[in-house]
Amino acid sequence: MEYLFGRPDFADAARAQQNCFLLTNGLGGYCSLSAAFSATRGYHALLMACPLPPTERIDLVHRLSETLETAGRTFALSTQDKTDGQPEDGWRYLVSLDAAEPCWTYQVRGVRITRRVAMARGDNTVAVQYTLENATAVPCTLTVTPWLRFVPKGGRLTRRRRFVWQGNRVESNGRTLFWSVENGKSEAEPVRFSTEYYRHDAPDGRNASGLAAASGHFCFTAAPGETLTCGVVFGCSPRLPRAKTLLAAQARRRRQQTQAAGLKSQLGRALSAAADAFLVQRASTGGMTIIAGYPFFADWGRDTMIALPGCTLTTGRYQDAKSILRTFAANEKDGLMPNLFPENGAPPRYNTVDAALLFVNCLWLYHRRTGDDAFVREVWPVAERILDKYRTGTRHGIRMDGEGLLHAGEGLDQVTWMDVRIGDHLPTPRHGCPVEVNAYWYNALRVMARLAPLAGADGTGYDRQADQAGEAFRRAFWMPEEHRLRDVVCDAPSPAETQLRCNQIWAVSMPFTPLTRAQAAGVVDSVGQALWTPCGLRTLSPDDPEFHPEYGGPQRLRDLAYHQGTVWPFPLGGYYLARLRLGVPAARVQADLDLLLPALREGCLGQLPEIYDGAVPGISRGCFAQAWSVGELLRACEAVERPESAGFEGGWAE
Repeated sequence: MEYLFGRPDFADAARAQQNCFLLTNGLGGYCSLSAAFSATRGYHALLMACPLPPTERIDLVHRLSETLETAGRTFALSTQDKTDGQPEDGWRYLVSLDAAEPCWTYQVRGVRITRRVAMARGDNTVAVQYTLENATAVPCTLTVTPWLRFVPKGGRLTRRRRFVWQGNRVESNGRTLFWSVENGKSEAEPVRFSTEYYRHDAPDGRNASGLAAASGHFCFTAAPGETLTCGVVFGCSPRLPRAKTLLAAQARRRRQQTQAAGLKSQLGRALSAAADAFLVQRASTGGMTIIAGYPFFADWGRDTMIALPGCTLTTGRYQDAKSILRTFAANEKDGLMPNLFPENGAPPRYNTVDAALLFVNCLWLYHRRTGDDAFVREVWPVAERILDKYRTGTRHGIRMDGEGLLHAGEGLDQVTWMDVRIGDHLPTPRHGCPVEVNAYWYNALRVMARLAPLAGADGTGYDRQADQAGEAFRRAFWMPEEHRLRDVVCDAPSPAETQLRCNQIWAVSMPFTPLTRAQAAGVVDSVGQALWTPCGLRTLSPDDPEFHPEYGGPQRLRDLAYHQGTVWPFPLGGYYLARLRLGVPAARVQADLDLLLPALREGCLGQLPEIYDGAVPGISRGCFAQAWSVGELLRACEAVERPESAGFEGGWAE
């Protein structure tokens, strides 16, 4: 897919900086700035290094300031909003951006400047290469100043900080940044500070500004009529590769990842490439993991299990899938999967009901792809423990009730994906039997019955429990007058029970469904009519009095809207899988999927975001690149072209 932008896209400073790009290094580190190469967020950085993958992120090089001197005049090429001086207005000279590379082109008084950026895979290194085409009769000089922070991601720099620029390095706060200059020279300068304004953080109540420091710069001079290729490579090691090496490797990997899923559709190929950003190493386990979203999130259990099928299985990365599943299996406790792996030796946090059930589903989907019987036998005891603990009872009120349904939640614990808590207030109270959790429970029971013979076990008991759970599910959740499912069967009568939410879609889209075909059709129709948007599914019907049409403002306001109507892309994958299961023609589903193509040109270019506003979605919110959004829509793209990939089994209930 092309991501080519030109002058109409840079009509003013706001429009030029509306979108951003993202490069990642497979460690949790990243390079991300606006389309105009500015920092519009405190979490933006040219080099966000990750010394301890995947969550110890250090903002080393926040951004670059670039000026071109020609014929006695100086022009800014860089763009940056500031609170303590004139903004840099290089967007005025920006001719084009090819975000796929990425590559920017500027034109200033007979001088054409291109900038290309690449990030190394498996290393905390970033390269910036410039080409100066000087068609004038006088020399021109490009001056590049790195603005440094040397603070943890989201940290605050102070004016007391010292930066020592010497030789091919700069040191501060016990850390060292190295650089390699190509066809230019470096010059130290007295430390100076700049207060950057973050136009995309300010409206959300985050820090609206942040300090950055400069203690040196680089100069590149092109003679009259000369075309000069030059640049600088930044990294955490004194041995740095050449910029052209990193650029070539990055282009090669992008081509490979675009083709990894083997899909024909433009959206499928684009999402196949996008998925690569989220698969990273985890030092504490020695295995692979999935970053939930950039720039805010780490690797979370629930997000990992939802994103894994699309991001690894669809793209053929079976060894990565196996590594991730093995890591989580090794950290199972009391039947639960960790939702968070803290660093520095702290124990994992086990605060999710669905991650463990989705682990069982991932095991099923993995085995269907690979036929890896040995791995099923390896983790079978973990899967058995999950089902046993969920049956007899474990933390957070998770237990099977007398009807065969799964109960979850107690006190102030929010253990479903709608997990916001504001002090003692639960905006989406779902204690009791949540609909999607029980769909996962039924699915897991059927999966265990099918996998049991591979482990030398008898699966008939799991099938009997599934029969009981399926009957109880249809009895408890089906609303015949509404032709849809309850969202939750609460411990005490509550309006939350009958709210129209997107969670019911997973009762249709999981490999094994407890519903009749007629019930499944009712679910899909009700979701499609009230909750579907081209960008995702609403989390609550617009007709509900608790519906929030917009997401934004301070943290409390954002939390109140988060699951109260806000549009999420990732459930849209389940919706399209459900439609395919009901026999909707693949071409029709693909046509609806293709409505997401414009979304790849907004926000983080080439990625899908975490959320959109509920009333009128269109401007991305939250994380600008979200793993489960990419993974679930990629799965839907694959199911259109390869229906067997969805893993549907067992048919409909009678």
